[in-house]
Amino acid sequence: MKIDLRGHRIELTEALRAHTERRLRFALGRFGARITAVTVTIEDLNGPRGSVDKRCRITVALASAGHLRVEVLDTEVIAAVDQAADRIGRAVAR
Repeated sequence: MKIDLRGHRIELTEALRAHTERRLRFALGRFGARITAVTVTIEDLNGPRGSVDKRCRITVALASAGHLRVEVLDTEVIAAVDQAADRIGRAVAR
């Protein structure tokens, strides 16, 4: 499974990259044969002002059924990644 991780207006540290990949492999690993690509975009919508502005968008390309996308907004990047990984795992399972 190929994971493409992108960041907009946010620093993608090695720890954030590792955490995101670990969560996605856990959520999607059992569907590896059906998934052709995973694109993750992590974005800080309004910069250093705070509030619920960290967005994690995950798009999964399936071999037979097109694309699935989930998007989560949260105050913390890690929480947004965790929630989005859980949601995309459930969506692919369906």
